[in-house]
Amino acid sequence: MTATGGAAEAGQGPDQDPIRRSYDTVAQEYADRIGDELAGKPLDRALLTALLEQLTDPRAPVADLGCGPGHVTGWLADHGARAVGIDLSPAMVELARRDHPSAEFREGDLRGLPAVDGEFGGAVALYSLIHLPPAEHRAVLTEVARTLRPGAPLLLAFHRGSEARHLTDWWGHQVDVTFHFLDPGRGDRRPHRRRFTLRAHLDRARTPTRPRPTAATCWPCGRDHRGPSGVGSGEERLERRGLRVDGLAQRGPSTG
Repeated sequence: MTATGGAAEAGQGPDQDPIRRSYDTVAQEYADRIGDELAGKPLDRALLTALLEQLTDPRAPVADLGCGPGHVTGWLADHGARAVGIDLSPAMVELARRDHPSAEFREGDLRGLPAVDGEFGGAVALYSLIHLPPAEHRAVLTEVARTLRPGAPLLLAFHRGSEARHLTDWWGHQVDVTFHFLDPGRGDRRPHRRRFTLRAHLDRARTPTRPRPTAATCWPCGRDHRGPSGVGSGEERLERRGLRVDGLAQRGPSTG
């Protein structure tokens, strides 16, 4: 296994400095406001539980990419995972280490993750791609795939849409950060399908705390056509009160 080379240096570029500074600025307030959000989100907890149940090797570390103050990483650790949180913001990582000592935390960029090849048995990236334009998602998910073991599940969540919103004031703090919405129905905005195959897709309705629709997808990375439970590549559709879950599939051999 090898660590990142030139890709790891991508996160040191000046284009990431505004994002890093912005999250450093709001870190403590973000933790105060968001740090206990999973207590009121049974659906998110269910998705995380589903990911843990799909691990082919429960002893392998599970990455929380763009972990922020570490509340999701801590939840994973509390539920038996060897959780590793990675975030661009040093202030967020400092808070995460303080508040969730049972997990490991690293500073790092999604475009050059501080991890060796095949280190992780699974990963979550909840609203982590939203600060990168869609044109960069292919390269980012190729980098994520590098760190995942064959058959490892990846859970993604993002705001659904097509716009980009720039924020200069966040809870009264001066910031410089852009939120990119993602339309999963557009072919040019789908995550890298040569690396991942859609296993399940869920569209969440508007809620008081999330006025825009969101989407969560779980993409496994592997070398055979069967999931850990022997699920084939055929799709199923389940309709339950307007909540749609699409697909059970597994990725075939890597095509580079």
